Amino acid sequence: MRCDFQVRATPIGVSGGGPLRLPQWLLVPERNMGILCDTQIRELIGIEPFEENVKRPGKVSYGVSSYGYDLRVGSVFKIFTNVNSEIVDPKKFSERSFVTVDTDETRQDHVLIPPNSFALCETVEVVSMPREYLAICVGKSTYARCGIIVNVTPIEPEWRGRITLEISNTTPLPAKIYANEGIAQLLFLKGERVCSKSYADKSGKYQDQKGLTLPKVD
Repeated sequence: MRCDFQVRATPIGVSGGGPLRLPQWLLVPERNMGILCDTQIRELIGIEPFEENVKRPGKVSYGVSSYGYDLRVGSVFKIFTNVNSEIVDPKKFSERSFVTVDTDETRQDHVLIPPNSFALCETVEVVSMPREYLAICVGKSTYARCGIIVNVTPIEPEWRGRITLEISNTTPLPAKIYANEGIAQLLFLKGERVCSKSYADKSGKYQDQKGLTLPKVD
């Protein structure tokens, strides 16, 4: 089953006993690009473990959807703190700016993000992107309606690993984030052409990242 949107130019009408052909500038070439549907995601994108999107009472939903994949957040969180008065420097980010919480150790099903603060975490799923595809990550409405925002940069061609997520609590109150439940959705796009240089070709610094990875500059 394919979900590609295709447009073909077809001669219309007759003139002088022959077909009336459209001018060249009106001809629209066939396109084989767009957003992937559920069957294509199963076939083309590496996601492990792969889950179906079924009803799970009391859980924030996750798994494959009509035109995307809902990711789960793992059990380890690095919650931002200003207790040590560190400077936020993307070129030299200090571990002292975070408190690490593992829900497997606390035996809780959630963590609390302080008001107007954020946490870093990673997905349960390992994602492997094919060379001709790019993924965009957006937040789930369940959290967005609570003022909780998920921020992720695009997942580039031939990137692989667990995705590091940034979750912001924009409210003036503490916010619960539920471990091992849905947190964000990936949308997969196919380019018209294969890129000349992929993330793997560049030996990207976040390739196959192990655990929660803080920002770094080559």
